[in-house]
Amino acid sequence: MTGSGRRILTGFAVLVAAVLAVGGVVVDTPGARADQVRDLEYWLNDYGFSQAWTTSRGAGVTVAVIDTGVDGTVAELSGAVVGGTDVSGLGSSDGQTPVGAENEHGTLVASLLAGRGTPAGGGLIGVAPAASILSVSVAFGTSDAELSNDDQIAEAIRWAVDNGADVINMSLTRNTLDWPTSWDDAFMYAFENDVVVVAAAGNRGSGTTEVGAPATIPGVLTVAGVDRTKEASFDASSQGITIAVAAPSEKLVGVAPGGGYLQWDGTSAAAPIVSGLVALVRSAYPKLDAAEVINRVIETANPNGHTVPSPIYGNGLIDAAAAVSAYVPKPTTATPAELLQAWITLHRRADTAPVTPTEPSTMAPVVPDADPALPERDTAAAWLPSPLTLTYVSLPLAVLIGFGILVTLFGIGATRHFKRIRSKL
Repeated sequence: MTGSGRRILTGFAVLVAAVLAVGGVVVDTPGARADQVRDLEYWLNDYGFSQAWTTSRGAGVTVAVIDTGVDGTVAELSGAVVGGTDVSGLGSSDGQTPVGAENEHGTLVASLLAGRGTPAGGGLIGVAPAASILSVSVAFGTSDAELSNDDQIAEAIRWAVDNGADVINMSLTRNTLDWPTSWDDAFMYAFENDVVVVAAAGNRGSGTTEVGAPATIPGVLTVAGVDRTKEASFDASSQGITIAVAAPSEKLVGVAPGGGYLQWDGTSAAAPIVSGLVALVRSAYPKLDAAEVINRVIETANPNGHTVPSPIYGNGLIDAAAAVSAYVPKPTTATPAELLQAWITLHRRADTAPVTPTEPSTMAPVVPDADPALPERDTAAAWLPSPLTLTYVSLPLAVLIGFGILVTLFGIGATRHFKRIRSKL
């Protein structure tokens, strides 16, 4: 038994594990041959990555993996991890000591994203094999962390932005539609600094029936999952109107801390595939801003026969070859920062505390003045006329009433006169 209480089996035997909130089925393959692992990476050809590599391999792009920590000592990640930190208080200062309940998760994500293969030419290769990784370790599933889960995420995002991240991968979910206000500031900080944030939609198999934050945050590129046949995965995906694109989320392979390979399911794995695609686009088109990069990924997605956009597939299945080569018009939609700011303006108003004066008010309520003709407030005398009311109310009213009486009498006389005339005819 391992430290997490899971049975490690050789070959390709299946065991179930909840990897963070968006993990899934994991298959441990410590004895697999390097070339056999490469053969399992069906997504490289099926989603256009092998073809896209003739244009871009992600060079010059830095992706922050906010996760359980990345073991940069494994062969496939040699030279890929260029920096890192720990925000949990449980890991190492470089973020390369796996922490948390399912601490292999971050290394799996990073290897699927930017694995270099092995020196012998085999082993796992990521979808963006020339991209660089920043490892930001967070600790979920434990009460020992110095900060709350929410605060760890906020701090991790800010650190990633300050240390050169072009893309942030978040293979995690809060399992709630909403998020703390501290995330407003952190995500806005990322968007204002031209960083693309990619988030997993979550998995029904792990209890996430609909997307949760950060996948619900406006401006985030949210990823759903599909199976080998490119149809929506039931257990290894979720649904929601914020889903942008879909990527493979079943029977994916990653490198475990210390070496060895795991085959796993979940949008935890689909997200780094899309983060890697974003790295390819940013490398191929370095002058594009974050909004234009996201637009290119979305506009080149393949509907694959489905009506899109949809809450299951988003705008369709990613197409790496098209994303780095197709003509895509400049977007006319709002930027991620504008989208988030609009949401904050609309939804955080109720959270704003009422404004109170800094000094006590000296104004008293306004009440009617007493009539100067009435020294005391006598209810009978209140109905008596005063010089003011005689001048401006009583006399004009009397004239108006008199005029009305004259008109009425004239009308009556005229009526009687016409009746007498008709009776003589």
